[in-house]
Amino acid sequence: MRFEVQKNALVAWKNGEMLRIEPWGKDSFRVRATMLPELTNQDWALTEAPEETQAEIELKEIDHWAGDGTIDKREIGIITNGRIRAEINFVGVVTYFRDGKEFLREYFRSYDGTISKESRCLKTINREWKGIIGGTEYSLNLKFESNDDEKIFGMGQYQQKYMDLKGCTLELAQRNSQISVPFAVSNLGYGMLWNNPAVGQVTFGKNYTEWIARSTKQMDYWLTVADGPKQILENYTAVTGRAPKFPEDRMGLWQCKLRYRTQDEVLEVARQYQKEGIKIDQIVIDFFHWTVQGDWKFDEKYWPDPKAMVDELHSMGIKVIVSVWPSVDRRSENFWPMLDRGLLIRTERGALQTYDFQGDCVEIDVFNPETRKYVWDVCKKNYYDYGIDAFWLDNSEPDYGVYDFDHYRYIEGPALSCSNIYPQLYSRVFYDNMKDLGDGSVVNLLRCAWAGSQKYGNVVWSGDVPSTFEAFYDQLQAGLNMGLAGIPWWTTDIGGFMTDDVNDPDFQQLLIRWYEFAVYSAVLRMHGDRGPYNIPMLDDRDFGGGYLHTGQPNELWSYGEENYKIMKKYYDIRIEMHDYIKKLYDEASENGSPLIRAMFYEFPDDAECWEQQDQYMFGSDYLVAPIFHLNEFDRDVYLPAGTWEDTRDGKVYEGGQTIHADAPIDSIPVFKRK
Repeated sequence: MRFEVQKNALVAWKNGEMLRIEPWGKDSFRVRATMLPELTNQDWALTEAPEETQAEIELKEIDHWAGDGTIDKREIGIITNGRIRAEINFVGVVTYFRDGKEFLREYFRSYDGTISKESRCLKTINREWKGIIGGTEYSLNLKFESNDDEKIFGMGQYQQKYMDLKGCTLELAQRNSQISVPFAVSNLGYGMLWNNPAVGQVTFGKNYTEWIARSTKQMDYWLTVADGPKQILENYTAVTGRAPKFPEDRMGLWQCKLRYRTQDEVLEVARQYQKEGIKIDQIVIDFFHWTVQGDWKFDEKYWPDPKAMVDELHSMGIKVIVSVWPSVDRRSENFWPMLDRGLLIRTERGALQTYDFQGDCVEIDVFNPETRKYVWDVCKKNYYDYGIDAFWLDNSEPDYGVYDFDHYRYIEGPALSCSNIYPQLYSRVFYDNMKDLGDGSVVNLLRCAWAGSQKYGNVVWSGDVPSTFEAFYDQLQAGLNMGLAGIPWWTTDIGGFMTDDVNDPDFQQLLIRWYEFAVYSAVLRMHGDRGPYNIPMLDDRDFGGGYLHTGQPNELWSYGEENYKIMKKYYDIRIEMHDYIKKLYDEASENGSPLIRAMFYEFPDDAECWEQQDQYMFGSDYLVAPIFHLNEFDRDVYLPAGTWEDTRDGKVYEGGQTIHADAPIDSIPVFKRK
């Protein structure tokens, strides 16, 4: 092993690999390695200039058993940045320390460097590079020792019931309702960003932790240490960016359904809300208001005067958001110009098609700056110039017809090496240009995200999830882990996305329980595809806004008088909490704190809070205990130390105990910290 001090970094070489560790913000390291002649200049998620710190670097010799009974000397490298220290031994194994205590060590089971008493004959090394035949990239396998009693959170959104990710295998890839945001928070007082957009996998195993990138030029990760999750997230968002200020006029109700088919339908809904005395902040115009995918314009037959529609909605104080997909139909007027200029995703073999819903489509290559300019120019002319306030960037993974990532290629390189950052770049098509035009309140809705997406005005929703209590429970785990991965603006389709029968009493109960939860979340948003699908199509064309189905009504009054009363009651609660919710949005901008928070986020010293995953904190003041089962009308609630007031009846409880709380259909347990 050969070591060198380069300015403020420790660099080591062995067997063709270069390893570099350097300070990157407060109590943090950036760690990179490559088998190529030099590192790339990609910072990926690390877009913010880190706080300047001066590392302490030491090269020294230690005793080494030579194997013949003698002792010789081997050189090791040590680098310290505040509370974090890294040691590279003589075979390149890295060990990390927090305040002098080891918290992470690379896994190595081979000759001459094994610290463990386990077999050296395995010939398992810490960083395994395998060249991709015929290419210039490598597959990378990085292993760490597993820590007993460790709990791991964050990493984005996975549709599963587990909040603690220890023992889980996670695909590092984007799919509809799966969001890979590779930042992990450990109860051992550290956070780790896998700063690599390659498709791959991570396993937080009992025996070892394993990170895999299927195609990459370099290893790149970032580590930080702190006293608790709140401080870890503050360090993380300091180097990846924080959410901008959220506009106050969008903190209330967002109204949406699949789908309003005409300008008249949108205006009719808005006018009815006004008659009901319910202020909606934003109304959403869903997909196939357009002609064909990739035209990015209203179908004039059903939207004859978008400007007049927008003006009337604005007069009611309602913002307008329209759906934009990244797919371009072969029939689109933009298909051939974009194809000829290389602005679309390419395939490695066979047909050009990458997506096949309602047409033979190819998706846009957002890695190409020309693509981003082209799409914005069209959307500005056909939407933004009419006064459209925001964009619903659906299918933003992108939603491939088949998730064969090795089949697709961007201008940046093969999809295997970079596809996970796609949703972040897609959002920047709109965020960057809207900011350049002086728009001070850019808030767009996306179905996916990656590390750092929070700084681009992204409200991320959990995708097309089923309308079941099981899925509802999974969404809480997803939302809490998204917050711990640095994404504070997160929401769901209230009631789930897919419903066969809106008249089913079981579904309506689910809808109410989901709505009650959503009031205590970042965005209160009505959306869903509501059956039965018995509403006749508007015309028999095979394109445009009239031929595709629409679901049943999805407004607050659509589910009967009793349900309407409950939803109106909770709507009023949401409006009354406006100032508090604004404070939470401000905190997200100031220090990266999410709006919905795991119990341990506010109570890191309470061991029981690290076990709780069916209740949460809405900010620092409100403890929320949703109902996750059909016909359940009470539940246990754990109250941490302190004094808590039941917001429903004013009864006060001392914390440090589990209580049993009633939960009739028209209320869920919510306690305010006194």
